[in-house]
Amino acid sequence: MKMHGSKFKIKIKLICLLFTAYCLLLTVCGCGYSMHGKSSLPFDSIQIGTIENTTVEPKLQDKLYQLLTEEFLKQGIRVSPDATYELKGTINLFDLRILSEKNGVATEYEVVINGDFQLIMPSGDVQDLKGIGSPFIVSFQSQELLEDVIANKERASEKAIRDMAMEIVGNIIYR
Repeated sequence: MKMHGSKFKIKIKLICLLFTAYCLLLTVCGCGYSMHGKSSLPFDSIQIGTIENTTVEPKLQDKLYQLLTEEFLKQGIRVSPDATYELKGTINLFDLRILSEKNGVATEYEVVINGDFQLIMPSGDVQDLKGIGSPFIVSFQSQELLEDVIANKERASEKAIRDMAMEIVGNIIYR
């Protein structure tokens, strides 16, 4: 059975139209994801208030403040002490856990960081962000000198704090 040129073109157009409708249907009610932009936020600037560090690991609050500022700026949100929305919180947990050992010596470690944060709105309402940490396992291996273990721990800690900052900003934007 041979198709004539015009009938073939009509079938191709119909298939393309049905495929487009199917794709549109999937984006409207399919996967549960939706796009959020800066314009959907009720603010374009935020104040980063006090970040308390209740762990024994020094300077975590300073690193988190810096990385939060960077992450907000990446998302197009200005950080300003005059902003009407304020983010503040506490870093409650910083732990270096041993994941594996060889001959009684630790060879792989995991950095765990966790905290509770609040977004305070101009109306006084508070959005709690409890138990925020790095959503990823941040680990490193080291069988070397103590100086190398400490340097690797610092790099892994920086990644865990960066992940935490991304998680905080993501929770504020996408909630």
